[in-house]
Amino acid sequence: MHLLQFLRFSHTMNVPALGDSISEGTLTKWEAGIGDYVHVDQPIAIVETDKVTVDINSTHSGVIEKQHVNAGETIYVGKPLCDIDTEATAPSVPSGTIKSAKTPVVKSNEALEKSKADSESDKSAFTSKNVPSGGSTRVPMSRMRMTIADRLKRSQNNIVMLTTFNECDMSNILALQSQLNPIYKADGIKLGFVSAFMAASSRALMRMPVMNAYIDGDEIVYNNFVDISVAVATENGLLVPVIRNCVGKSWLQLQMELVDVAKRARENKLSLSEMAGGTFTISNGGVYGSLMSTPIVNPPQSSILGMHSITKRPVVREDAIVIRPIMNLALSYDHRLIDGKDAVSFLCAIKDIIESPGQLLVES
Repeated sequence: MHLLQFLRFSHTMNVPALGDSISEGTLTKWEAGIGDYVHVDQPIAIVETDKVTVDINSTHSGVIEKQHVNAGETIYVGKPLCDIDTEATAPSVPSGTIKSAKTPVVKSNEALEKSKADSESDKSAFTSKNVPSGGSTRVPMSRMRMTIADRLKRSQNNIVMLTTFNECDMSNILALQSQLNPIYKADGIKLGFVSAFMAASSRALMRMPVMNAYIDGDEIVYNNFVDISVAVATENGLLVPVIRNCVGKSWLQLQMELVDVAKRARENKLSLSEMAGGTFTISNGGVYGSLMSTPIVNPPQSSILGMHSITKRPVVREDAIVIRPIMNLALSYDHRLIDGKDAVSFLCAIKDIIESPGQLLVES
C-alpha cells in the first residue's frame, strides 16, 4: 500500500496554521469527501477554533484518498489531515464551478451552527408529530461558545470588576454630525458615534496610561499605543476586529477605517490577525436599544466602555429644565489595577470630549 501510494504520488496534507496562538480546533464538517477531486486553494474542511471558524483549503490538486480526522474530532496544527492522490486526472466540469479562496475565510458562529444543523439532518428527520410537546432539547456547545463561557468565567474569577456610570449630553455632537455629513456625503462617508467614541477614548487613554495598561503576573504592563476592539455587525453574525494605532487620529480617519473594516467583514475578508489583540474595547449596546448595562472586561485588557441608546430626557441647564438627547455611559474596569478616582476621571474625560466635539476633527 505504501509503495502504491508512492508510485501514485500520494501527498499527505497536514493541518495548516490556524492563526496566532491557535494550536488546535474542531473539524466540524468535511466539504470534500473521499474520492472527490479537489483543486489547489479549494476549501475542503470547516474548522472551528477558540476565536473564529475558518475554511481549510487544499494545498494540492488531486483526489482525496484518506481522511485522517472525522467530523467532530479535534485537529492539531502540523498533524495529518488527509491524503491526496496528486496524479489523479481532473474530471471534466463546466468552468466557473470550482469554489476557491486564497486565504482562510472567516465564518460567523451562526454559519457554523447552520452547518451542524445540516449535518445532523442527514442522520434523522424530526417532525412536529414525533417530537413531544414541552420538555427540553439538549445540543452540544460549540468550541467558540465554550471558549466564551470559559473566558467570561475566568474574567469573573480573576478580575475585581467594578463599573462606573455617567450621562453624556449628545446635543453638540449631533449638531456637528448634521453639519458634516452632507459635506462628506459625496465621498460616501457618514460619520457615526462609535468612531467618535473611539477618537475620544484614544485621547483619554493617552492622558491616563493606567487605563490602557494590564496586569501580567506581578508586573504592570503599560501599552504605549492604543488598539481598540469594536463590534461590527454582518449578515452572518457579529465580528470584533481591532482598529490599530488610534492615537492622534481624527473622527473622520477612524470612521473611514471603521467603514473599511465593516465592508471587509461583510465580505468575509477579515483575517484572524485583525481580530486579535486590542488594548481597550468599546461595546455599543445602544444599536439594539440598550438603556444601561455593565460590560464585562475582556482580559488581558483592564477596561471596557459601554455605549447605550440616545433618549430625550429633561435635564437642568443654568437653573432651567430643558430636553436634551442623553446617552448613558458605563465603564467597567479591573479594580486591582485601576483606582475608582482614575476610572471616574477617565469616563468624565470621554464625556467632556464628546460634549465639546470640535477637538475630534483634528489630529491630536
